[in-house]
Formats: sequence, structure tokens, C-alpha cells
Amino acid sequence: QVHLVESGGGLVQAGGSLRLSCSASGRAASSGAMGWFRQAAGELRGFVAALSEFGGHTDYANSVDGRFSISRDNAGNTLYLQMNSLKLEDTAVYRCAARRPGGDVDSTTRNAYDYDYWGQGTQVTVSS
Repeated sequence: QVHLVESGGGLVQAGGSLRLSCSASGRAASSGAMGWFRQAAGELRGFVAALSEFGGHTDYANSVDGRFSISRDNAGNTLYLQMNSLKLEDTAVYRCAARRPGGDVDSTTRNAYDYDYWGQGTQVTVSS
């Protein structure tokens, strides 16, 4: 079991930046591909970004491409999401997710059902 805890959310003005962190712990703290999803009030959960198991491949939603950057520390236990040029529409609860290790180490996925572990989320609010 992998336990994921997000941090770094908060209130920021439009155009500002935030960095979210997701710490993984547990008996099998190493994980496979990881990703970030977000859910705004009244909307469905949506894909934000994904990173392959060893960090060699990334994928971004069109809405954040060029503004957000996903990365992982060398030990592989902390996932980051650097968010720049934030917009009002980025306001949401952001959750990190992880897949079990194994399989194609270069793959990423936008499908939430492919992920095995989820964090509780951190609120990001962008104000005008």
C-alpha cells in the first residue's frame, strides 16, 4: 500500500506561481507512473499531468501545457507540480495519483482508472 499526501496548495493571484508536492510513503513507497488530476467545484475530475516511472516521459493537458511542469525527486518518493502563470480557471482541488511499479516504464496515462493510489487533495485557489 502506498500512502500519498499532497501539500503546497493555497491562495494565489492570477499570474502567480505555486508548487505542489506529493509525498509517497508506505510498505511499497516506490511507485510506477504518477500523475496529477484536479476537480473544480461542480465539475468532473480532469487530468492535469503525468510522469512515467523513471521520469523519462511526461504528458500534459492542453490547458496547462507550457505553464505547468511535473517532476519527481531522485528517490522517487516525492512528486511535484510546478504551476506558473496561474489562471482563474486553474482553481480546483489537486490530487496526485500513483500506479503500482512494473509494466512499461516509459508509459504515462491520462485515465484516472489506471491509477492505484490517490492522495486526499490540496486546494488551489486563483484570485483576480
